[in-house]
Amino acid sequence: MKMHLVSGYKGVFGLVFGNENSSSEDSYVERLLDRISNGKLAEDRRNAITELQAIVSESQAAQLAFGAMGFPVLLSILREEHDDVEMVRGTLETLVSALTPINHAKGSSNEVQPAMMNTDLLSREPESISLLLSLLTEDDFYVRYYTLQLLTALLTNSPQRLQEAILTIPRGITRLMDMLMDREVIRNEALLLLTHLTREAEEIQKIVVFEGAFEKIFSIIKEEGGSDGGVVVQDCLELLNNLLRHNASNQVLLRETLGLDSLISILKLRGSGYTFTQQKTINLLSALETIKLLIKGGSDADPGKDLNKQTNKRTLIQKKVLDHLLMLGVESQWAPVAVRCAALRVIGDLIAGDLKNCDVLSSKFLGEEPQVEPALNSILRIILRTSSMQEFIAADYVFKSFCEKNTDGQSMLASTLIPQPYSMNHAPLEEDVNMSFGSMLLHGLTLGENEGDLEVCGRAASVLSHVLKDNLHCKDRVLQIEIEAPISSLGAPEPLMHRMVKYMALVSSMKSKDGKSRSSENSYIQEIILKLLVTWLADCPGAVHCFLDARPHLTYLLELVSNLSETVCIRGLAAVVLGECVIYNNSTDSAKDAFAIVDMMSQKIGLSSYFLMFDEMQKSFVFANVESSLNRKSFTRCSTASMEDITDSDNNDLSEQKNMDHPVLSLILDSYFVNLVKGLEADIREQIVVVYSHPKTKVAVVPAELEQKIGESDVEYIKRLKAFLEKQCSEIKDLLSRNATLAEDLARTGGGSNIQSEQRVSGSSDKVQINALSRDLQEASKRLEMLKSEKAEVESDTRKYRNLAEKMEADLRSLSDAYNSLEQSNIQLEKQVKALKSGVSSTFLDVEAIKAEAREEAQKESEGELNDLLVCLGQEQSKVDRLGARLLELGEDVDKLLEGIGDDVGNVEDGEDEEDTE
Repeated sequence: MKMHLVSGYKGVFGLVFGNENSSSEDSYVERLLDRISNGKLAEDRRNAITELQAIVSESQAAQLAFGAMGFPVLLSILREEHDDVEMVRGTLETLVSALTPINHAKGSSNEVQPAMMNTDLLSREPESISLLLSLLTEDDFYVRYYTLQLLTALLTNSPQRLQEAILTIPRGITRLMDMLMDREVIRNEALLLLTHLTREAEEIQKIVVFEGAFEKIFSIIKEEGGSDGGVVVQDCLELLNNLLRHNASNQVLLRETLGLDSLISILKLRGSGYTFTQQKTINLLSALETIKLLIKGGSDADPGKDLNKQTNKRTLIQKKVLDHLLMLGVESQWAPVAVRCAALRVIGDLIAGDLKNCDVLSSKFLGEEPQVEPALNSILRIILRTSSMQEFIAADYVFKSFCEKNTDGQSMLASTLIPQPYSMNHAPLEEDVNMSFGSMLLHGLTLGENEGDLEVCGRAASVLSHVLKDNLHCKDRVLQIEIEAPISSLGAPEPLMHRMVKYMALVSSMKSKDGKSRSSENSYIQEIILKLLVTWLADCPGAVHCFLDARPHLTYLLELVSNLSETVCIRGLAAVVLGECVIYNNSTDSAKDAFAIVDMMSQKIGLSSYFLMFDEMQKSFVFANVESSLNRKSFTRCSTASMEDITDSDNNDLSEQKNMDHPVLSLILDSYFVNLVKGLEADIREQIVVVYSHPKTKVAVVPAELEQKIGESDVEYIKRLKAFLEKQCSEIKDLLSRNATLAEDLARTGGGSNIQSEQRVSGSSDKVQINALSRDLQEASKRLEMLKSEKAEVESDTRKYRNLAEKMEADLRSLSDAYNSLEQSNIQLEKQVKALKSGVSSTFLDVEAIKAEAREEAQKESEGELNDLLVCLGQEQSKVDRLGARLLELGEDVDKLLEGIGDDVGNVEDGEDEEDTE
């Protein structure tokens, strides 16, 4: 075994490092190993192991040499010398040093790390893992401690191999779980080891849970002081999150056995000072991540995910978790921004897609008398007042989740949107404590025209877009809102939509004056207002009409799209708003109808440039990173090594991107809005093709050729008009063909990379010319199919009645047979009566009377049956006659179809007649 380990690994080292084994470190390590394996004196061997540990912990060359020669020697000590505790301690400490990287001067990234190679060597032998796990049962504290450190080092560098090895060892995980009940130092090391072991290992997660992990985790957390505890609480929560992440069965087990009270109690703030240390912040963030995992419900591939998700949400609401989340995210303004943001995001996840939870949130009130207000009002105030961009995004996510598919909730919020007097609208934000939700929102939307007020306006516009999303009733209601002018003499009140467009234009003018196109902190305001307009105008002709009521709006949008100094996102969203003015335009005014807008777009921008805007926007950083921006890292010791990783960072990693769009946009422009824009893009392309393919119906100029000339006869006038009309028809067809071809080419040019859009407009000029013929062909085909279907029904009825006729014929034959049998019986009775008359002259019975009575009775019975049969035959004959007439209409030969029917009956009756004759 020793020779196998040494020879197998010397080959690897020889290939990588050449002749390094001739170095002084190699010879020194070799001498120490020889003293350890062949020494006679126990004290000398112990000294040798101590010296080996010291040099291996300091020299990479010694680590290399040890990896090539030392493992067989030290593993034999662990296997054969259990009783020598000091030797076992030294051996384990040396192995830990051999697997620990030495951080000297930073070398090449391609340089092979000896510690990694040593880890690979040791993890390749399953027996070595089994040997180490057996040492966990030893009584010596340091033996158990170094063994856990060694297993952790192995797991850090070769996690998959060690996970597989531990699963094959009987009671391997059980021994590790027992370490959680050991002394504090041992327990903490075991906790770290289990945390590494349970990452992305579902089978190990299940075994750990069934070994009582949940009870032990919460027991340690309680013992350490909950969220006020140290890094051990963080390790416990990280282990808990590993067990619950993507594992619905473990979530069910926690909910049904231990319950969620212990978890929720971690979020409860204790004491009156509410101090937040760095470690407490990390602990709270880890606990909030646990709640988030429960709300998610499991992996997407799990069929029971949705049911588990709803059950977890319902249980959390019943356990009053919403109260603790509101305390952390809304009421505790002394809490770190990271904690407040995380709590608000969890609130959004908790109510997303659950109308009952939305109702619970809307019924919550915060504060103390007399400053009590609805929780939604408090969250809106955070949006309007906070200086943290991340907190604004988190609070905005709450309203996004609240309004998602919640028409009643949207209507409730919209119903509070009541315009206030100008003096109220321009009061300081500090005076909005007693305002309703709608009044506060309108206050933010119309606060003022300086830079700070416009930022508040943009944030309020984001909330309003959630209230209006997919809700035509709310869109129409908000259209009726009019905002008073600062001075009544300056003009009549203007619609809220017009005020939003005005503020967007103000932001553009501020940027052009400052010459700082994207350096301003408010550089995302235009995009948010454009998002509001896109959401508002979608499927709402009334909103389009209101927008086009002000002529400068259309001119401003055209300038915005063609302004190359603006970002791709702004120009693209402005192009979408223009497109909505085409597809949702039902105006009859020739200056504002769809044709007029398309005509202006063609003149001012050019349709090819217009269509290219969509492709550029879809490729932009904002649209391409919507999904990735939602994925957040889990909290581990590595990710929270410094406070910088958990503090609020508005720019985050996005600031490193060479993109002119504000980094917050990838969070505000969510996946729903991106998909909405993609759908609108296809509809816009198709509608512009349709508009360009059809001329305006109104003729503005009457040509002079249509008037009759002096001295021209009526016949000549008519001939000239006819020739003129033929010429006009030819020119119109040519123009229609050219328009259709032009629109198709422009659509392709503007969306060369958009295959779906090309398919929507894949028709050519031929499509316009043969449109009528196609409709005629479709109608003829439908008529033919209908006739075929009708013919099939008639043939089916024919077969049915033929079968019915055959059945009636069979009934008639059976009735005829019964009648003949009755006649035969009557004849026999007559013969018997004659015989009786001749043989018994003294008979008192009146045979003739009996005979007459029997015959009369038989005739009555047969006549009744014959009458019923004749009625049935009459009914069937009428059906056959009508059927025959219908068949004649369809061109069928009725005689041929009826040929052969009734022959059998005729033959039977002839036979009966012959028998009667005989």
